[in-house]
Amino acid sequence: MVGRTVRGLVPVLLVAGALAGCSTEPDAGAGAGASPGGGATAGTDAGKTAARGGTVGGAGSGCELRVTFDVAKRWKAQAVALDPDSPVDAALGTQGPVSMVCEIDAKPAGHLGFLRVWQGDGKGGTPRQVLEAFVAADENASRAAYTRSTVGKPAVTEVAYTVHSKVMEESREARAFAVVTPDGPVVVHLGGLDSQEHRAMLPAYELAKRSLRLR
Repeated sequence: MVGRTVRGLVPVLLVAGALAGCSTEPDAGAGAGASPGGGATAGTDAGKTAARGGTVGGAGSGCELRVTFDVAKRWKAQAVALDPDSPVDAALGTQGPVSMVCEIDAKPAGHLGFLRVWQGDGKGGTPRQVLEAFVAADENASRAAYTRSTVGKPAVTEVAYTVHSKVMEESREARAFAVVTPDGPVVVHLGGLDSQEHRAMLPAYELAKRSLRLR
């Protein structure tokens, strides 16, 4: 499948920017005790998983990645192709140590948001360090709370935080998890138009996290 360019994603990204058997524990360090946006999981379906619609990451799945994970029914995966000479791609397609390589669109399932997959080079660093750099690269991010998840293999580190929209004049919840592979780090991020949409999509995010495997 031909990858979507970041240049074609500019309007989408600007809108998004404006607008059983699992155990987790707080990850020691700065921000571990913070409560993101008044609690990203309070009163939601956090911890539940969506019905599986397929798997992404392997050949023919829409995005070839260093990992594989299950995607929710009707969510659609498409590769993102970055132009290394484009300042737009550099600004919108790179965040901290990772660059966007895939987005999984929730609109076919009736939600306004994406699961986005980011990959980076290099073998150094921990998942926590990758996430700290990822969040720090967003000047509108705050109140980050980190946890380590021991579900499945490999273990991942997760962050829940808030992103303030200057256009909407409100903050919305965001979440991401990271794993370090032999070829470099991978970050899977869930945003959403607003916190309500974000919470509605958490079961799809949980499905991805619980089914994560290295290729």
